[in-house]
Amino acid sequence: MNRFGMNVKFTAQPGQRDALADILLGAADALAGVEDCELYVVHVSETEADVIWVTEVWRSSEAHAASLSLEETKAAIQRAMPLIAGVESTKLKPIGGKGL
Repeated sequence: MNRFGMNVKFTAQPGQRDALADILLGAADALAGVEDCELYVVHVSETEADVIWVTEVWRSSEAHAASLSLEETKAAIQRAMPLIAGVESTKLKPIGGKGL
């Protein structure tokens, strides 16, 4: 299988990390029934007060792209946008390991 992965670094507006993390955790809950999403983990940085990392693994890049058209995803993006100061992402090709 040709999996697709991403590590995404969200920098929240000052003081908004927890509110943004709550939205991202809600997005993770919404993906619980999406079989094509194999992993969606939200992390907060212990060294950068406004930084949140999201690690994602999908069955394919097409599945990830399709997830962006889900109503729950669109709504989460709309709520999150005012809280985000910056986003950096790295696309990855998962090849194995514990949990895959």
